[in-house]
Amino acid sequence: MTRPFLLIDADDTLWENNIYFERAFEEFVAFLDHSSLSPGQIRSVLDEIEEVNSRVHGYGSLNFGRNLRQCYQHLAERDVSPEDLDTVMGFAQRILECPMEVIEGVPDTLEYLSLRCDLTLFTKGNPEEQKLKIGRSGLGAFFSHTSIVKEKDAAAYLLLVEERKLEPERTWMIGNSPKSDINPALEAGLGAVFIPHARTWILERQEVRTDSARLLILERFGDLRKHF
Repeated sequence: MTRPFLLIDADDTLWENNIYFERAFEEFVAFLDHSSLSPGQIRSVLDEIEEVNSRVHGYGSLNFGRNLRQCYQHLAERDVSPEDLDTVMGFAQRILECPMEVIEGVPDTLEYLSLRCDLTLFTKGNPEEQKLKIGRSGLGAFFSHTSIVKEKDAAAYLLLVEERKLEPERTWMIGNSPKSDINPALEAGLGAVFIPHARTWILERQEVRTDSARLLILERFGDLRKHF
């Protein structure tokens, strides 16, 4: 039987990720202690900063720290000191110290899939940071290839297909992000498996393209066993 090619996202698909950024943001809000802006309003300001800066600097905890620092400089109601900026950066730097929380059912399902499919770990972000998380997760051995890119758009999928000589009709992208995992994969002519995560980062949310016959929507990662 011909083996499918499965491209699998990492953050918030294989392990928890955004919850740690949310906790860092809560620490930031408490430290900022703004007299009038609600956490939601502060979050909106930060979202705007992140949307602009991610196009230039990419993702990861270091860039998140820089975004928090810029947000603090913009919103602080007191004189900004170097010590304040160090404190703000510390909220983000501690993200890397958080324990890896592999999502339930992932290891067993990856082991099952690795015997039946060609698995590629396809993630975006800071390469060194992503490699560190892959190593700490203990999941890297299930994958025949790993690709870390700055942005996961349709062009990135097409390039990966070309580089690995994948057959689009037998290739599926699996992930939690409509923006990075699902919609661009469908646009590139691949299949896509959407596994929603309740804490997906707001800038990764989009309406999922439902006009494709090659879209699967599953409740949990372990459900992949039923389809592959």
